[in-house]
Amino acid sequence: MADKSWHLDRRTFLMGTGVSLGLPWLECMANASPRPSRTEQSPRRICALYFGFGVALPPANHEHAHWRWFPQGEGSEYQFTETLKPLESQRNKMTILGGLSHPNGRRMGAHDTADTFLTGAYLNNKSLINTISLDQYAATRIGDQTRFSSLVMSTDGGVGEPTRSSTLSYNDKGRPLPALHQPQQIFDRFFGEGDSDTIAQRRRLKSAASMLDRVLEDSHSLRNRLGNQDREKLDEYLTAVRQIEQGVERSQSWLEIPRPELHDEDRKMLQLDSDDQAPLQFIRTMYDLIYLAFRTDSTRVATYQITNMADCSSKAAKFPQLQGFKDSLHTLAHDWDKPGGSERLGQWDRFMAEQFAYFLNRLDSATEQQGTLLDQSLVLYGSSNSVTHDNNNYPLILAGGSQMGFKHGRFLKFSDKIPMSNLFVTMLNQAGIESPNFADSTGELNELLS
Repeated sequence: MADKSWHLDRRTFLMGTGVSLGLPWLECMANASPRPSRTEQSPRRICALYFGFGVALPPANHEHAHWRWFPQGEGSEYQFTETLKPLESQRNKMTILGGLSHPNGRRMGAHDTADTFLTGAYLNNKSLINTISLDQYAATRIGDQTRFSSLVMSTDGGVGEPTRSSTLSYNDKGRPLPALHQPQQIFDRFFGEGDSDTIAQRRRLKSAASMLDRVLEDSHSLRNRLGNQDREKLDEYLTAVRQIEQGVERSQSWLEIPRPELHDEDRKMLQLDSDDQAPLQFIRTMYDLIYLAFRTDSTRVATYQITNMADCSSKAAKFPQLQGFKDSLHTLAHDWDKPGGSERLGQWDRFMAEQFAYFLNRLDSATEQQGTLLDQSLVLYGSSNSVTHDNNNYPLILAGGSQMGFKHGRFLKFSDKIPMSNLFVTMLNQAGIESPNFADSTGELNELLS
């Protein structure tokens, strides 16, 4: 190996370029953008909610068939089972979808698909490179119209591990975006007063902008001295720097715009001290935060991973036990086909449906210029397993969007040859985000439209 004619001190390099990435006040302002003037049309929104391990699906002739997640019948004449009965009040504003899944997901491990629920990508032991998620695809196109481009939440927070992620959201490079999981933190970020000293805040933003300028300027001379592999790493690093630079610019443009004021009744309903020890209160609080973010037009894109695929290590694994069930979520899901298992898991599925109904009712209670908040929002709810260890026939519900061209009140069954990404293309286009394709899509699901 030939001797190098120069040597770069790694510590000096990190001090020169890395410190700007660690500023916490930049991180909490990274998703800001100027608010547009109000138009006659209400804003359109996209929300995705995920739960892991699938649902109870006993055969139609089973003694516990009334705990089967999918309804009886088809089309507009379907009948809810005990599982989804809590959603009866929203029947005409939602569609239950059967048969859809990601073709790539069918080739993956039984519990590896939470990462790809919104991407449709293929992950295996040799390649764990994901692709952009539905929500972030939307955020790149409409995120500049709100203070925050998106709201990313989960029960566990952070990103987790590949194939056992604790986030649904991935950027255009396929990298996971950390999910927020503390209600008080989320509230403070979206609705808190922030720094009352605007002058001091402006100085910090200016200082950050100058620092980032120096980082980018120094990188040009450094890049010419690096080998190909190091250049790739540096380019990846600088991409992150540029993203922060964009965040600083957006923060500056929002600096003089006050944050939205909340109604007293909204403040009273919020349980910001909720945590994973009280599942019902915690899940509803997270739903409340999405509702408020949408109602105040603080963002138009949101995700919430309620439970993930991390087996027993997830904070949500104990949710059933904390709600009075005997077993953990992992055990309930894996024992669904044992004696009494369909009923036990079905009752948990019903609990989850009750919380989802709460969220839909909240959205439907807020009126806008065109219908309700729900009428102008698309809410996808589901899992990437049908029953545990089966990555086909995802249990899915699409709610909302009655003012966006969707026809609801039905249970639609699709061929397994139709990729779930066709649903994503339909959602994006009806939300006003023109998208001829997404991932492995082959077209739109026109059956969903009026």
